[in-house]
Amino acid sequence: MIRRHGTTLGQYEAAVSGALSDLRANRAVERMLEGDHTLWGPEPDEIADRLGWLESPETVGAEIPRLTGLADELRSEGTKHILLMGMGGSSLAPEVFGFALGGSEGYPDLTVLDSTDPQAVRSVADTLDLSKTVFIVSTKSGGTVETFSFFKFFYNRVEKLVDGDPGLRFIAITDPGSGLQETAERYSFRETFLNDPDIGGRYSALSFFGMVPTALIGADVEKLLDSGAAARRECSTPASEENPGAYLGAAMGELARNHGRDKLTFFTSPLTAPFGPWVEQLIAESTGKDGVGILPVAEEPPGSADAYGDDRVFVKLALQNEAVPKTDDLLAELRRAGHPVVEIMLEDPYELAGEMMRWEVATAISGERLGINPFDQPNVESAKVQARNMLEAYRDEGGLPALEPTATDGSLSVFSAGGSADVSSAIEQFFSKTKAGDYIALQAYLPPGDATTEKLQALRGKLRDDHRLATTFGYGPRFLHSTGQLHKGDGGGGLFVQITADHPDDAGIPDEAGVSESSVTFGVLIDAQALGDRQALLDNDRRFIRVHLGSDVEGGLHRLADILK
Repeated sequence: MIRRHGTTLGQYEAAVSGALSDLRANRAVERMLEGDHTLWGPEPDEIADRLGWLESPETVGAEIPRLTGLADELRSEGTKHILLMGMGGSSLAPEVFGFALGGSEGYPDLTVLDSTDPQAVRSVADTLDLSKTVFIVSTKSGGTVETFSFFKFFYNRVEKLVDGDPGLRFIAITDPGSGLQETAERYSFRETFLNDPDIGGRYSALSFFGMVPTALIGADVEKLLDSGAAARRECSTPASEENPGAYLGAAMGELARNHGRDKLTFFTSPLTAPFGPWVEQLIAESTGKDGVGILPVAEEPPGSADAYGDDRVFVKLALQNEAVPKTDDLLAELRRAGHPVVEIMLEDPYELAGEMMRWEVATAISGERLGINPFDQPNVESAKVQARNMLEAYRDEGGLPALEPTATDGSLSVFSAGGSADVSSAIEQFFSKTKAGDYIALQAYLPPGDATTEKLQALRGKLRDDHRLATTFGYGPRFLHSTGQLHKGDGGGGLFVQITADHPDDAGIPDEAGVSESSVTFGVLIDAQALGDRQALLDNDRRFIRVHLGSDVEGGLHRLADILK
């Protein structure tokens, strides 16, 4: 349960109590558990068939012998690595559990691949011993372009390395009847886990999508599912302060809808850090639509108390024995300044599963307060359609559509609507468009890495402090499966900075598994996704600028930092 002594709503206490009263009068929790779609909308599509997550602990619990049996098989065979290839809901929950729980002795470790940057793909291929790796191909729809590209690339590598059928090194997680199920049968995958189709990707943490990879590294899945089931029971009582999910959902929805507090900012302790990106996807895709949205702000560097506007709600998530650097004193200052603050303290990392169930309930309940359907994603497809158009142009014409920079400075190029021929002036002009309540999103179509992340996080802190605005940061195309829905579906408060680079060491994508010829490379794919997202944002009248770093990512980011100073 959320500890009331750690939750301070200040002047908003009465408003949230009123919201809870409304939810109670509306039987919101009861109707959710009954599967009543009218709680969120007049039609059952993408509501009534999206509530299976409420039963995930029991559904997957019945499959524990199968999961543990497979885990023990892989361990006894000497498997050293599990490579999970997936995007968004297929990858974020396993990252949380893998990081917080770690692998058990003798079981394989877990690596997640969710970047189509060729350097990232090559790095994984070169780092892991592929002959001792088992590959999980994970996608609900069964047709995610990134996931299938990863599969084809690694299947061809494994085919050349191992004796016997390479398909036995692959495991599928997907919905029944999907294209991936067919692929798994054709290539004789070792196992196929068919998930409950009534579970959306971002609500799938306690389903096969979250539990299969976690089981294979030797974690206690039964303990995780018990935590989720206990949280679900706590969240099944009528809406009140005693129902932790309803209480949190009422606060989220009420503060965003009626009080302008729509930037939900997370501070996490070291072991709970991956929870931030997981909850970011859950909230952004669920609430960012129909011109409204709650912006989750994860992993933003802590600032001084006066760096935050009055559009924030702060959440601290930590284990009891973990400190959250630079945060406790800051939260005390924020409380004194009148900001709402929620503190959640866990006694055991396995309680993260219950925390996920709580936030799923809270997000669903907040959707009722916001007047939206928290289970659909009406704007996600727009960027995918544009990316497919870019790839078709590449196949037909031998190249992607070319953009003409509006300003250049050495290897640094800027593409913007401002028209300034000077890079510094163009960037300054772009940020002059900010206003109170906006947010700045850094979208990095770059090779993920610690050094790059550190530089972008420093830029993020600088922009937050200079403009007193919330900031987000994500690697592309990963964020397209997370915050991408909110970027196009919310009220238009975002300023989007897309950062791209050349691909000096590209990697081909085979046309199909077992066929080595390549018509498209990972460099072409990620560039098409960046161009597609750019067009989707512009089609939705979003403020947008693209900064191209050339072939020197580190030098380009250093130059960009100098300009922002």
